[in-house]
Amino acid sequence: MANLRFYTQTSLEINSLVQLSDSAAAHASKALRLNVGDSVIVFNGDGFDYDGILTEVKKNHATVNISEKRRINNESPLSITLLQGISSGDRMDFTIQKAVELGVTAIQPISSQRSVVKLSADRAEKRTEHWQNVAISACEQSGRAYVPSVTQPMSLAQWLSKNSQEGVTRIQLNPLGAVRLSDMQPASSSIQLLIGAEGGLSPDEIQLAGENGFQSILLGPRILRTETAALTAISAMQLLWGDY
Repeated sequence: MANLRFYTQTSLEINSLVQLSDSAAAHASKALRLNVGDSVIVFNGDGFDYDGILTEVKKNHATVNISEKRRINNESPLSITLLQGISSGDRMDFTIQKAVELGVTAIQPISSQRSVVKLSADRAEKRTEHWQNVAISACEQSGRAYVPSVTQPMSLAQWLSKNSQEGVTRIQLNPLGAVRLSDMQPASSSIQLLIGAEGGLSPDEIQLAGENGFQSILLGPRILRTETAALTAISAMQLLWGDY
């Protein structure tokens, strides 16, 4: 059965009429072939799902009458911020999509020294908007009612200058890591996970992260691709300390 959940940026209340975005309306009418009277779910990231009935369906226009409000309790007990080195092609989209499905709280793209992709300010703004939409789509599919934020790319040094290490567990994947993840005990359920791009983190970045409280860890004896590394680490943390 198709997943009939749609995201909206507008406020939602019972007995209110909500107009879906043009893209959501087009998806409802063309791809899903929904009609007036069909039941759908709308959410805006406030932690609730809103049940409703389609009252109007056109090519790029759809309206929903909200009838019920339900709190959704499927967020992970771990608050994971993924600091992901910007990867090329579809790898970054894939990583963001799956990380959201796995329960991350926030995603910070990192312009690392070995990133193949170098973004100008204009391109960075457009890519951030695109990545945020990828995260929204992943929430629609996975049933999450909170939407993880995807923030503007910055270098690791810039991010560290803006974020304190107090009250968080900081982890970086490093092939020369001294500790296996399974042997580590997190100091907090608030976790910041640093993953390099295709070429991994540079020695300078590994050292800088270590000086700022990031514990180097190993996931196993094999070198993982950047998208595999992020998703494997998140899955392992959810299994060890989260809700898996």
